[in-house]
Amino acid sequence: MTDVLLATDADWVVEEVAAALSAAEVTFRVVRSGHDVRAAVEANTPDLVILDFQIGNMGGMATCLDLRLESGVGRLPRVPVLMLADREADIFLARRSEADAWLVKPINPLLLRRTAQELLGRDAASTP
Repeated sequence: MTDVLLATDADWVVEEVAAALSAAEVTFRVVRSGHDVRAAVEANTPDLVILDFQIGNMGGMATCLDLRLESGVGRLPRVPVLMLADREADIFLARRSEADAWLVKPINPLLLRRTAQELLGRDAASTP
């Protein structure tokens, strides 16, 4: 099984990510706030975290930095993070926050699937 943690407060992002990555062996957990990501990772470490760049008052960049700081001091395992940026200029911030990969919205389902598979260390022809 592959466990994906998605952090977004936008229903359309949940729908598009689920449609692109949906498979029998994939489970999704959704949190609606960046503040909830650390607790969700602590409770059950996911195989992949997908962060929407715009999430309430603790956005994707701050959330990713929080995960990296916590893993850096050994309080959390390091998990791959895919950032969903709103515009090309946000890629600079995704890099600075140490995201492993990023895509600019609107979401391209095939590119999302391929990127997720690469982060999971799987061949692009296999399912996530």
